[in-house]
Amino acid sequence: MNDAIVADSGPTLFLIAGEPSGDALGARLMAAAKRLTDGKVRFVGVGGEKMMAEGLVSLFPMSELTLFGIFELLPHLPNLIRRIDQTVAEIMRVRPDAVVGIDSPGFTVRVAKKVRAAAPSIALVHYVAPTVWAWKPKRAAKYAAIYDHLLAVLPFEPPYFEREGLACTFVGHSVVEGGAGKGDGAGFRDRHGIAPADRVVAVLPGSRKGEVSRLLPDFRATLERLQPSHPTLVAVVPTVATVRDRVAAAIADWPVRTVLVEGDAEKYDAFAAAEAALAASGTVSLELALARLPTVIAYRLNPVTVALYRRLIRVKYVNLVNLMLDRMLVPELLQQDCRPDKLAAELGRLLDDPAARQAQIDGVAEVARWLGQGDTPPSERAARTILDVVAEQRLNRPQAGKP
Repeated sequence: MNDAIVADSGPTLFLIAGEPSGDALGARLMAAAKRLTDGKVRFVGVGGEKMMAEGLVSLFPMSELTLFGIFELLPHLPNLIRRIDQTVAEIMRVRPDAVVGIDSPGFTVRVAKKVRAAAPSIALVHYVAPTVWAWKPKRAAKYAAIYDHLLAVLPFEPPYFEREGLACTFVGHSVVEGGAGKGDGAGFRDRHGIAPADRVVAVLPGSRKGEVSRLLPDFRATLERLQPSHPTLVAVVPTVATVRDRVAAAIADWPVRTVLVEGDAEKYDAFAAAEAALAASGTVSLELALARLPTVIAYRLNPVTVALYRRLIRVKYVNLVNLMLDRMLVPELLQQDCRPDKLAAELGRLLDDPAARQAQIDGVAEVARWLGQGDTPPSERAARTILDVVAEQRLNRPQAGKP
């Protein structure tokens, strides 16, 4: 490791995460950086409960940034602007060695632009490359004008940014570190009183308030349609703290026995206990793939938001598994197709047709390899890259901009 990384003072990293998936990335990044520096690293910034468990004191609640969609965002815009300014002011006060934005570009990119203008000596890194291969390809040049380094989670992403002059390192997808394929299904059933003959379905409505509110009514109606032909059906609903109360209230009258769980360990055990899953589109679809759990993907956005996005999106699928395979392995029911009758038909097929289940299980093996499963942990690659950026920055501009 570069000696500059292990200087007596240690590096200071300002981390910014804006949603649960970014919080998980940030927590693993923090743990890896502590290992690589023998604990000689300081963290400040914005994060959720997982990053705080690793020692971060969040500048404000991360839940304020967990927004999605144009019309969902507008009512919160004044507060978002205030939080951007507050974050930039704190960075100017702390003068970290690097600012690391973790996904959430609506917030992190705006912060980075202001920091670049005010303090060019601070290294700027973005973790999770924007999906320029899917939409808004001009973002590659935009990121190149702001950041010193980009961390990509997919192997085919770096060339899109390197051709714009931005250093980009493929580090692998941190989802492979979460233990999604190592759950204890039998233990989960024992803990929750689920009989061996019960048919368990994992139901994952998302981690944002808007998507939970939109999807849960359809998910309830889907289970209602399946219950007559599957009388021993049990729904297990993993959730996160930001939407727990909302989810708990919505599932109180579901037509099948429903178990609400929190935390990654319970979620992964639920995956192992389940035969199929019904999930909102998002990072969880990769966890389900790594767990080899056959899945139906569903999603719905504000229609006006979708109309605007459709003019920009350049890919055929929303699920990363399907995108990487370039075929519809995992059923996607989006917008007008996100209806209880269609969801029930696809989920019922996975429950009743062993060949359909096995086709998904076999198909995701290649995806797991592409994501970095079985190789150097992605968080370690990411942390090492960031620390190398800091070392280079210190070498080139030893104390520039320091108070």
